[in-house]
Parts: sequence; C-alpha cells; structure tokens
Amino acid sequence: MIAATWPSARPKSFLGVAAIAWLAAYSVLVPVSEAIVAALPVDRASHLGSALQFFFYDTPKVLLLLTGVVFVMGLVNSYFTPERTRAMLSGRTGGLGNVLAASLGVVTPFCSCSAVPLFIGFVQAGIPLGITFSFLIAAPMVNEVALALLLALFGWKIALLYLALGLAVAIVSGWVIGRLRMEAHLEDWVRDLARTQASVGAGSTTLAQRVQAAFAAVRDIVGRVWPYVIAGIAIGAAIHGYVPEDFMAGLMGREAWWSVPAAVAIGVPMYANAAGIIPIVEALLAKGAALGTVLAFMMSVIALSLPEMVILRKVLKPRLIAVFAGVVATGILVVGYVFNAVL
Repeated sequence: MIAATWPSARPKSFLGVAAIAWLAAYSVLVPVSEAIVAALPVDRASHLGSALQFFFYDTPKVLLLLTGVVFVMGLVNSYFTPERTRAMLSGRTGGLGNVLAASLGVVTPFCSCSAVPLFIGFVQAGIPLGITFSFLIAAPMVNEVALALLLALFGWKIALLYLALGLAVAIVSGWVIGRLRMEAHLEDWVRDLARTQASVGAGSTTLAQRVQAAFAAVRDIVGRVWPYVIAGIAIGAAIHGYVPEDFMAGLMGREAWWSVPAAVAIGVPMYANAAGIIPIVEALLAKGAALGTVLAFMMSVIALSLPEMVILRKVLKPRLIAVFAGVVATGILVVGYVFNAVL
C-alpha cells in the first residue's frame, strides 16, 4: 500500500529516488550485458557473442531512454501546453526552428534508435513535424562523439566539413519534410498525443497529479512501442555481429559513380552508433576506400538504419517513412559526392 501511494503522497522524494534508480540502471548496462553473455555457452569473440552482447546492452538502454524521456516530457507538458510549445517553434522564420532542433541533436549523443524516444517526445509536445525530423536526423549523425573521433583520426578540416554537411542534411531534410505537410501520415495515436497531454492543466494542478499524468504517458507510449523496439534492436544486433567488412572495403574503394549510392544502400540495413561505426570507417579507409564514399556509408548506418525504420513504423505511416528515407538519403549522397570531389 505504501509503495502504491508513494508517488502521490510524496512526489518530490519519489522523483529523486526514481532518478537515482534510473541512472544506476543505465550505468550498469555494459557490465550486465557482458556478464549475461559470459554466462552463456558462447564465445564472446564470435559473431554470435558480439550480436548477443549488442542485443542485451541496447534493448534495456533504448527502453530506459524511452521510459525516461516520455516521463520527463509528460511532466514538462503539464507545465507548458502543446499550443504554447508549437507557437514558440512554429513561429520561427527561415527554417530557424530546424536549425535549433538540428543544433540540439549535435549535443545529443544518441544512436538512431535511441533518438526515437526523443522524437516521440517532440511530437508529444506539439512541435512541428519538420523541426522534429531535423532533430531525429542530426542526433545520431552529427554529435560530439563522431566529431571528436573524426578530429582525432582525420584532423579538424574533415571534422568541420562533416559537421557543416551533416547539419545541412538535417536542416534541409527537416525543412523539406515540413513543407510537404505530412502530419496526416503520423499514426493516429501519435497525432492524439498532444490532445491527451493538453488535458493536464498548467495552472492549479499539483505535482502529484503531474507525476500521475507522466506515468499515464509512459504506460500508453511504452506499452505501444516496446515490441517494435525489441524487433528493431534484434535486427541490428544480428547485422552488427555478422557485417562483412572486407567486402564493403573492396566495393567502396572503386571510383565508379555508383560507389556512393552502393555504400548508402549497404549502410541502411546496418545499425551502430557513431562511436561504434568510426573504427569501421578507419578500417575501410586503411583498405583503400574513398573518404566521401565511406562517410556516406557512415551517415546511412547511423541516420537511416533498418532497426530505426522498424521502430518508427509504430509512429509513422509507410509513406512518411519513405519520404523521410528518400530525403535523407539524397542529402547523404550529396555529402558523399562533395567529399570525393573536394578530397
């Protein structure tokens, strides 16, 4: 009985304990995933061992992020109504909202699947769709992890050029999607999020009521999305453990016009975050692959992964997913050709 009434009776202490518990759980994901694999009759260095560790690490990570982000956004939305949030960002002219969202993505070191919970939170807050997509693209593709590793491996010119072109892809892609007015191609339950969150007033509502509303949002959203999260990460784990590096290096080393689109086509079915893909980029370059082609491959892996598409399918209708993938892929192709031409 005490546990059931604690959030309502003492909401501040509950939030403090919940935050500590969340951080503690997040901090032990790597050792716990390694321990699980070590307890299995599988060689950790094998393809299967690598895939299993990836799955046991990424599944709770993304679910924790999804739960935490939805809960926090539920609290935030109880203070700031969707109408006010939408008015603040939609009133920006010249794509400034897209610039702000993409810039936020730069300092958010999430992989594509981890960025999906924040994407849902943005929609939940009533932020315009095009601006939300600018964040979804920039968060995995251009972040401080990728930039720091590129700076260390290739120097500041390459890192700066990647930053500029990556931001351009996120900003322009989000702006284009926003201009297409595709809100009708969000799943119905996602479009209804802003309306349901508006039921919690920003005036005399107590903190306990706000916490209860945030819990309701978690039950609704996480309850709908978790099977897609697990399915998407399972696909990514399988590909992560069995990726054929030598074949890709040979393909990307050719100077044919189709090498860049081929690299993008190969990268889309894969799944890794920026830190995980940089070593592969370094290995491909060491084997003679062209820099622009390899960076196009890197962008497609971390911004257009198949697992991300599986998770997004619960949020977006197929036509909007296709437009998103097509617009971003076009931008990535431009980046690949520009890098190959300049260097």
